Formats: sequence, C-alpha cells, structure tokens
Amino acid sequence: MEMNECVTQCSQSSSVRYYVLLERLLQAMTDMNGLNLRKLNSILAELCQMFRLSKGVVRFFQGLNYEMQDKGDTFVCYDDGRGGDAVLNVRIVTKVNAVVTCTVLMPPEEKRLTDDEKAKVDLIMKTVLNFVSRVRLQNVVEMLAMHDESGFSNIRAFMRYLNQLNDLDGLGGKVAIYYNLRHFSLVNQEIGERAGDVVIRNHYEGLQMLIGNAGTVCRLGGDNFVALCERMQLESVLGYLHGTPVRYDADSGSRVKVSASAGVFLIPEGFRMQQPGDIMDKIISASQAARTGGKDRVVYYDDSLVKNKERLMRVQQQFPEALRNEEFHVFYQPKINIHTGELAGAEALCRWFRNGSIIPPDAFIPVLEESTEICKLDFYMLEHVCRDLRRWLDEGREVVRISVNLSRRHMMDFDLLQNIIEIVDRYNVPHQYIEIELTETTTDVEFRALKRVVRGLQAAGIYTSVDDFGVGYSSLNLIREIPWNVLKIDRSFLPEKLDGSEDSRTIMFKYVVAMAKELGLSCIAEGVETQCQLDVLRENRCVLAQGFLFDEPLPTEIFESRLCGFRYPLNEQG
Repeated sequence: MEMNECVTQCSQSSSVRYYVLLERLLQAMTDMNGLNLRKLNSILAELCQMFRLSKGVVRFFQGLNYEMQDKGDTFVCYDDGRGGDAVLNVRIVTKVNAVVTCTVLMPPEEKRLTDDEKAKVDLIMKTVLNFVSRVRLQNVVEMLAMHDESGFSNIRAFMRYLNQLNDLDGLGGKVAIYYNLRHFSLVNQEIGERAGDVVIRNHYEGLQMLIGNAGTVCRLGGDNFVALCERMQLESVLGYLHGTPVRYDADSGSRVKVSASAGVFLIPEGFRMQQPGDIMDKIISASQAARTGGKDRVVYYDDSLVKNKERLMRVQQQFPEALRNEEFHVFYQPKINIHTGELAGAEALCRWFRNGSIIPPDAFIPVLEESTEICKLDFYMLEHVCRDLRRWLDEGREVVRISVNLSRRHMMDFDLLQNIIEIVDRYNVPHQYIEIELTETTTDVEFRALKRVVRGLQAAGIYTSVDDFGVGYSSLNLIREIPWNVLKIDRSFLPEKLDGSEDSRTIMFKYVVAMAKELGLSCIAEGVETQCQLDVLRENRCVLAQGFLFDEPLPTEIFESRLCGFRYPLNEQG
C-alpha cells in the first residue's frame, strides 16, 4: 500500500511538473515582449529529459512539392548526443499547403514511452509544430511581400526602409537613386538570358556590398532599381553605375561591362517625407531625364524637372485632340542628287501647329515614343503623305519617292505590314513612291518582326531604308540579314572636312559607302550642311544627300514648287 502511494505521488508530481513546463512553454511562445530562444530551448530540453528523449527535430517545407523534393528548413530543438531511434513523428499540413514535421528520438537502452507519455509528448510536438509553422509562415509572408520572384528586395522593402528612416528623422543627408541598366537587352542577346540573370544578380550584390549597412538597394522590375546611400558614398556609387565589369561565369571568369543611367535626389537636411511620392516622384523624373540625355547619363533632381514633367503631361493630354483637329502638318525635306542637283526624293517630317505657334519635334516626339501613341502619329503622317502624292499625281506633277519614319514601337503590331499597304492602297498611290524608314531594334523578337515587315514591304514593291545607320549597336547585323533598299548614313559618320587625312570618320564613311554599294543598296548621307561635306560625298561616290546645305524641311506648298524641274546649285549653299 505504501509502495502504491509512493508511485502515485511520483506520478502526480511528474504530471504536475509536465503541466508546469507546458504552461511555461506556451508563455514563452506567446511572450508579448518578444521571443526568447534561450528560454524556449531550455524548457524543451527539460521536457525531452523528462520523457527520456535524446533528440527532437522539426522540419519546415514551404509546400508539398518542396517536401517531395526534401527541400526544407531543419531545426534541432534538443540533442544530448546519445542518438537513437525515432519513436514518434507528427506531420501538419497548413491551409496554404506548407508542411511541418516533428520527430523525436530515444536511445535503445531507455524504457519505452507509455501510452500516457506518448499522448503528452504528442501534445508537446503539436504545440511546437503550430508555433514553428506560424513563425515560419510569417517569415515566408514577409519574404514574399518584401522580395520579388527572383529574391531581390522590392519596392515594398524600399518604402518600408524609407518610412523607418523617416520615423527616426534619418532621411536628411541621404541620397536616393533610381537607376536603369543601359542596353541590357543587348547583353542578354550577347551572353544569353540565363547568364544575363547572373549579371543582374552580381551587379545588384556588388552595389549592395558597396553601400553596406548605410543604405539599401531594391529592384523595381526588369533592369530598374532604386537605392539609398550616404552622401559621402555618392561618388563611388555613381562610379560603379557609370560602368563596371561584372562576372557571369565563375569557371571561365568571363565578364561583361554594365553601365546605368541614374536619377539622383540629394535629400536635404531636415527633410520629412509626408508621402512616398516625396522621394519616388523625384528620382523617377530625374531617371527619365537621364535616359534621354544628361552628362554621364546622370541627372540630379531639381525644380526644372517638375516643369518638364508637367510639359510632358500636357503633350499626352493634348495629343488626341490635336490628332483629331489635324494640327500635325507634313513638312518635306528634299533629297538631292549631288551630281545633277535634281530632286531625288524627300523625307516627310512632322511639325505641330497649336494656337498659332510651332511645337518643335523634340518637344513631343520623345513623349509619344514612351507609349504606342507614336504609332497613331506615324500612320497619320503616312496617310497625309499618300493624300499629297495622290493629289500631285492627279495634277500631273513629277512625283518623287517620299520616305516616312516608323517608330520601333510598331514592331509589336503583327498587322503592321497589312496596315501600311492598306493606307497606301486607299489613296491608290503606286507603291514605288513610298519608302518606309525604320531604325534598329533592341530585342530578338523585334528583330524577327522587323525582318518580316521589310521583306513583306519589298514583296509589295514598297521601298525600305534603315535610318540612322551607325548610331546603334547592331547595325552590321541589320544590313547583313535584312534586304533593305536604302542605307541612310547618320550625320555622326560624315567627315567634317576633306584634307587628305585618313582619320577614323573618313575611313569609316568611305567603307560604309563602299559596303552599301557592294550590297546593292542606295546610299544617302543625312545632315549635310557645308560645301566641304558635299566634297567629301563626291570624293567617296555617295550620290544622294539630305541637309540644310540644300533645304530645310519645307511646308507642303513650298515643296510642291520643287517638283517642277527645280535644280539645286551645287557649288554654293542652296
């Protein structure tokens, strides 16, 4: 009887201790002052010792597929080093299909668990699993919310960082930067998209390492990023963005140089952010300006950018009405045969007349090119050119071929070829009087589309020309794979003078003209402004020219007068 009472008392004492430890475990897991891991591990160790367990292991899998692939996180709750066999295993699948498992081990020399003990250990294991799954899912949610699908810190992470600094009055004196990796589609073409992803990752990590704990770097998407750093770090950060070699193959050590355009906002001392746009709008505006110009492709935010942004918004708002009211007029810049002075063709250029004044092309064309609005203007121009050509033909004038520019934005339009031909045929214009000018593309998809469109136009008898040859990065590939009719040499290739010297521009110009002739292409030099440049063209047997030496872009009625056998003087400015 005394023995039974002793056993009963020991059992009661053990049971009391168990519930005391279980309560302490729950308190540690729900402590409002924060999680104390040391305290939590100590309680788990006592519980394992109570039940003669040698080890407790928890595993977390983000999904069922991760569990099947055995890709998860492992947490060892307790391990006294004795090893043993698994005696209990508990598995929980959460509502979001995350999987948490817990396994406990017991050495073979220890007494096996009773049914009551198994029930108690099972309760402890499920308590631990619920705790781990909740904490880990919170971490997963945090990671998904603050990182993109590739694991880069995202815009939410950047805004949280700004808000944290703002709450501490710590934004003043910092520098915010919005940067874009320049021509990165060409990098992908050169080394492949997989290696390109490695380049982006290494470039990102390199800048983050440079900034360190003094700031942050986050990805907005694609090749667009934002960063925050100290004022004293700005010079080294901009040096890094100006151009740095980035390794993409650890085995071969292969590298590619990466540069960026950047918009910079020097946050003044005492600055308080009232809303996210107080910083983001500034660096976005500066970045947009940096992409279209700016010294070293870096633009610092100032009040003039606000006025420029307002001007851009006005253009976007006014464009639909201006198109309906036909405020855009076609001006024609003549193309000249430099041997005879005869008119050999013309380029159709757009001028916007609004409220009695002319809006210059550089004030609205770049704005429209930011969206597909430029495509509407291009078709408008083509239609008005066809309208003029039809009228000139009906009037019996000597008509020349007119070239019309199309933005690369059209390359995403599968019906482009059909739309061009439909407009030309609507006005019954013979196809040989139309020339479509196209510029180089920057992606494989656009390049394939460009090739298809050029071949289709030529099959329809419409001329095609490659505009601004020599400006881009893939010009040679353009003329090697696409059967153009005309090669327009950019003014940057045209030598300034003819003095017998073989400088790089003279050599390049000579061989570009020779190459065009060998390929069976007509060749025209644009931007001809001096008699000396005209002599350079003659020396290198470039027959066609366009530029202010002969004529500026002319209103329709003045250009019409050039269609009546007009000849340009060739030994002096026309």
